[in-house]
Amino acid sequence: MIFISNHLNSLVSLIIPVKNEGQHIQNTIKSALEVRTNYSFEIVVVDDNSSDGCCEFLNNYSSAIQIKLIKSKGIGAARARNLGAKNSSGEYLIFCDAHVCFEDFWIEGLLQPIHDGIADGTTPGIADIERPYYPGYGQTLNKHLGVEWQVEKTDPFPTAVLPAGCYAVSRATFFDIGGFDKGFQVWGHEDVEISLKMWLFGYTCYVQPSVTILHIFRTKTPYPLKYEHVYFNMLRMVYSHFKKERIYKFREIIGNHYLSRVEPWVLKSGVLEQRKLYIARRKYNDDWYMDKFSIDF
Repeated sequence: MIFISNHLNSLVSLIIPVKNEGQHIQNTIKSALEVRTNYSFEIVVVDDNSSDGCCEFLNNYSSAIQIKLIKSKGIGAARARNLGAKNSSGEYLIFCDAHVCFEDFWIEGLLQPIHDGIADGTTPGIADIERPYYPGYGQTLNKHLGVEWQVEKTDPFPTAVLPAGCYAVSRATFFDIGGFDKGFQVWGHEDVEISLKMWLFGYTCYVQPSVTILHIFRTKTPYPLKYEHVYFNMLRMVYSHFKKERIYKFREIIGNHYLSRVEPWVLKSGVLEQRKLYIARRKYNDDWYMDKFSIDF
């Protein structure tokens, strides 16, 4: 497919959080630099305290290539992405995992719905690198607030969740909504929260099915991750955005064992103050979001 844009003079920032990615981050950057695009772009790598030296190879790259290496001290996926955005220069931001491969003119395709005024944030089809012909197209939520992939449609279409594996947004929109949740821990549901926030604040999230990237889906993370981290993020998201009945429902889903560990931590994180700010800011409520995407929660 040929994409025509009047925004080709705009700089794009490709932001990649990294933690113990081994060879994967080298392959991801190599792919980004080799595929064709008419856009000027920079790559912002945030090395979040890797212990495997996976980003040392960046010291050998030519200064002519716009690659910025930012180092952080174990701040987690959400805040690492925010740090990358803060240190970026692009008018458009594309957040990607450190274990993906791209195709020719993927940037053009991914940004097209934003330029056309159809969407404020976009995601491509994302396929397992072992099964490249069966991509998922955005995500929705199930009755436990877990994510589920969606099937293909021909044209760009709205999605409940923009997977963080590849997510594009204008700089203005990203900073207007406050970026990824600054209180999130380690990893988990940061993409769900920012997508939900975009919709509730009046922005739109779409899948661009004409673009596909390949992704390595791992069975475990290359860094320590506990259930408490994921439940903390999910409960913080629920407290930030949902009505009381949904908060109670999710507390039951977690169960007393984890709730007793996580909820005091969440409540001390400033989430109730954030809730007030978000409710005052939003254009739609969580009932609207659940109805729009037929989510049974």
